[in-house]
Amino acid sequence: MENKNFSPLIYDYLKKYQEDPTSRIFAPLAEAYRKAGLIDEAIEIAQEGLRVHPNFVGGRVALARALFEKRRYDEVVDSLGSVVREVPDNLVAQRLLAESCLMLGRIGEALSAYKMLLYFNPSDPETARVVAELEAQAYEDGVLVLRKDPSPQKMQIRPARDAISRDDRVLKTQTFERIELLQSLLVQIERYRQQVRG
Repeated sequence: MENKNFSPLIYDYLKKYQEDPTSRIFAPLAEAYRKAGLIDEAIEIAQEGLRVHPNFVGGRVALARALFEKRRYDEVVDSLGSVVREVPDNLVAQRLLAESCLMLGRIGEALSAYKMLLYFNPSDPETARVVAELEAQAYEDGVLVLRKDPSPQKMQIRPARDAISRDDRVLKTQTFERIELLQSLLVQIERYRQQVRG
């Protein structure tokens, strides 16, 4: 590292990293390197740290940020695939993934990541605009297709008494079963959100 006027944070992180190279301090050190313009050093330190902590989300995101600045978009996508599956509300990872896929021309994957961003931040007008544009482009390019209704079937005419004679108890039971299923799904979603927050 050349003797430039870097943030004292770099020296603090570097000292801690040298004292314990197996610590997770590599992630903030890589981030500090990136912010100081030392992108190659950021990539190197992040890769070293991930050899010890391969599933550390903070380390993967730090590596992805540095790779993105070097325009190594394929590697960003590879680095963040598992992160967005395991922690879908990591907005930094989602945005890096979305923008990298977009740069690679992978419209469907970019759209999926942008939609996740919009899901977790529905009031973001810029993301909503990008989603609308990507959807239009995806339909135009044939990446997405509108679902077509099945061909109309021959209409069967039944006597009116058949419609009236359906058992109300069966209809009520079916309705209650659907409601219970929806309630259990909502409970699972809320548990997941609490785990992610906590």
